[in-house]
Amino acid sequence: MDYTGTGVSVQEAEDVLVETAEEFPFSLVVWNDEVNTFDWVILSLVEVCGHTEEQAEQCALIIHYNGKYAVKKGSLTELKPMCEALLDRGISATIEETVAS
Repeated sequence: MDYTGTGVSVQEAEDVLVETAEEFPFSLVVWNDEVNTFDWVILSLVEVCGHTEEQAEQCALIIHYNGKYAVKKGSLTELKPMCEALLDRGISATIEETVAS
């Protein structure tokens, strides 16, 4: 099957999704708490994760309303120091393995 006008087949699209899942098998999850301020979480996401101010603000809102949010995807080697840096700042964070859908 060909996506209308794109020249991309369903198989090619599936291959890309599989490669992306294998390339970024882990997620850095930040959890909501009643201790840290929005400003502190936003600043930490900018400094630790390399987010833009806007990305960090959006993440903070999602964390607040949903209780948690995967703020970054990547390899365990890449995410582990970020997770530790957030924990050092008093922000609850974990690394979770990405589940293929």
